[in-house]
Amino acid sequence: MSQWSQVQQLEMKFLEQVDHFYDDNFPMEIRHLLAQWIESQDWEAASNNEAMATILLQNLLIQVDEQLDRVSQEKNLLLIHNLKRIRKLLQGKYHGNPMHVAVIISNCLREERRILAAASMPVQGPLEKSLQNSVVSERQRNVEHKVSDCKNSAQMTDQDVKYLEDLQEEFDFRYKTIQSLEQNDKNSILIKQEMLALQAMLNTLDYKRKEVLSKIGRVIHEIDMLMSNMLTEELLDWKRRQQIACIGGPLHGGLDQLQNCFTLLAESLFQVRRQLEKLDELLTRLTYDGDPIPVQRPQLLEKVNFLLYNLFRNSFVVERQPCMPTHPQRPMVLKTLIQFTVKLRLLIKLPELNYQIRVKATIDKNVSTVSNRRFVLCGTHVKAMNMDESANGSLSVEFRHLQPKEMKLSAGSKGNEGSHMVTEELHSISFETQVCLYGLTINLETSSLPVVMISNVSQLPNAWASIIWYNLSTNDPQNLSFFNNPPAAPLSQLLEVLSWQFSSYVGRGLNSEQLNMLAEKLTGQQVSYSDYQLSWAKFCKEHLPGKSFTFWVWLEAILDLIKKHILPLWIDGYVMGFVSKEKERILLKDKTPGTFLLRFSESNLGGITFTWVDQLENGDVTFHSVEPYNKGRLSALPFADILRDYKVIMADNVPENPLKYLYPDIPKDKAFGKHYSCQPNEVSKPSDGGEKGYVPSVFIPVSKILNDSTEPHSPSDLLPMSPSVYAVLREHLSPTVIETAV
Repeated sequence: MSQWSQVQQLEMKFLEQVDHFYDDNFPMEIRHLLAQWIESQDWEAASNNEAMATILLQNLLIQVDEQLDRVSQEKNLLLIHNLKRIRKLLQGKYHGNPMHVAVIISNCLREERRILAAASMPVQGPLEKSLQNSVVSERQRNVEHKVSDCKNSAQMTDQDVKYLEDLQEEFDFRYKTIQSLEQNDKNSILIKQEMLALQAMLNTLDYKRKEVLSKIGRVIHEIDMLMSNMLTEELLDWKRRQQIACIGGPLHGGLDQLQNCFTLLAESLFQVRRQLEKLDELLTRLTYDGDPIPVQRPQLLEKVNFLLYNLFRNSFVVERQPCMPTHPQRPMVLKTLIQFTVKLRLLIKLPELNYQIRVKATIDKNVSTVSNRRFVLCGTHVKAMNMDESANGSLSVEFRHLQPKEMKLSAGSKGNEGSHMVTEELHSISFETQVCLYGLTINLETSSLPVVMISNVSQLPNAWASIIWYNLSTNDPQNLSFFNNPPAAPLSQLLEVLSWQFSSYVGRGLNSEQLNMLAEKLTGQQVSYSDYQLSWAKFCKEHLPGKSFTFWVWLEAILDLIKKHILPLWIDGYVMGFVSKEKERILLKDKTPGTFLLRFSESNLGGITFTWVDQLENGDVTFHSVEPYNKGRLSALPFADILRDYKVIMADNVPENPLKYLYPDIPKDKAFGKHYSCQPNEVSKPSDGGEKGYVPSVFIPVSKILNDSTEPHSPSDLLPMSPSVYAVLREHLSPTVIETAV
């Protein structure tokens, strides 16, 4: 079943989440019509390879054209119209930046996998539940409503200022008319009546000036309250959601909505500023004793400028955190002399600012880190923000060619050594710019989340562990001394994040039983998730009991094994994986002989084994586990083929495959048949004209079980045949005979 078919079977609450991230950047109609083709392409690789992305974009447009031809024959007018619009949209948006569409589609597929994993969980995790809080959603709607109210109020005040201007012009005209009369004419009764009328107009002018100033003051106060409370909370929430998304959590949305709010507030403040300038202009033409403009206007203008300064400073954000294109799912881990990308956005989108703001990137600026290591950024570190590069037309800039380079230490300095020390050092990438607009000059600064600098790819796993722990444990964007005394993390949240590592990296998250096993491995006991706090040392620094590696190194090796060697089996849900030997026997003991399950080795890094249940002649149940297969052996033979061809020699009997049913009762070939590289009967025969007449060789995994009833069977009985013994076997037997006689 395709991933999209699984998505369509979700409950409505999950479908609403899916609906949230499909928009004009990647319309859902295309996802639906081209589901199988889209899922068969490597969008993740294309997101870091422009040539590959260009080809995929061209093929995507060809696929859309084929769908257009099909629906044209069916005379489906509505679908024809939508597909033509979508094709034009895709070509227009991504023609100059094909990697962007690859990033978008890759993210959509990843988010679908995460939602599918969340749907398979019995309960929603605590972190995800907090991010989707209904109170937060209600506040978002309130913010948008209040921003709209502020904009409307500013526009209404415009009309009041215009009325005041018209009234003053009338007063000015009538007053100058009287002033131009001869002295004799000024004593007439009509003129005296006109003077009384002018006095009444002046009183009205005074009242209207006070009214306009009062309304302007109320608009400023409303914007101030909105910025200080609700909008600030919204921005902090978005930054927190970004942190969680960086470590595998739900894709964070809402930045476009924030941009709309920031832009509308900026437009409202500039509108109020123009109103105050108009009042100053009216003041130069007419003033009087008790005039409120010279008293109130300077204070109001100062407040408006203050709010504009704060609004601009808060609007300068890191839209996409630093990330090496070679490791898109490991952001904030940067390797020296390897390019990384980072994207900035100004949430105040004004046409006047297009290409007018130049952003400079630096590293560890004005920051004292806990490390003696110092870095500089090589490559293009100054670029102009513009509205042309982003698909959604935002005012942004993306640095794509930055490289961190470590500076040589001065004489007498001593650098930090050791993988753990290096991977616990946090650094900061800072960005600065200046906005000059309507007489205002505003200096802006922002920083990325803390990054870890590595010099060797072997440091990547521990560096990623540091990024996970930091962003799980704190929302402080710049605590570079965090690992001087790292706090403990709630086990329930950590397990949720670990499940995200699997859903985002290998396409399927962990269920509650698998998480229970990880919890026991982390704590050494059965514990309650809700109140247990796990230390950083337990997670990443202390070796597991009786082992030479840490929990995190063990888990990372499993992720790597899945990604490179058993990904289709994992995505199909046929790898139980995280189950202890004790639990394994409980599950298998009452099952049909030949029932087996797949689990990850607890003693070998990056190993997977299978255990099956058998029945002795006396009726007793016995269990057999094969020596774990690691990536070296799986590189030579696909795991599905190992399961198909695996043979056991019982004493002097003919070798046979003991694996019949995948737990609980799925016929082996039904579970794994589609993943076999070829069928056994497809092995080629020597042909008369074949080159040298060789019969192609095949590799068949074989184990030998000694039939000694005095000794209990144990996993050690099932060591696969050594390479030397198997070499002798292949030397004396042809591949076609090897299945019937060993």
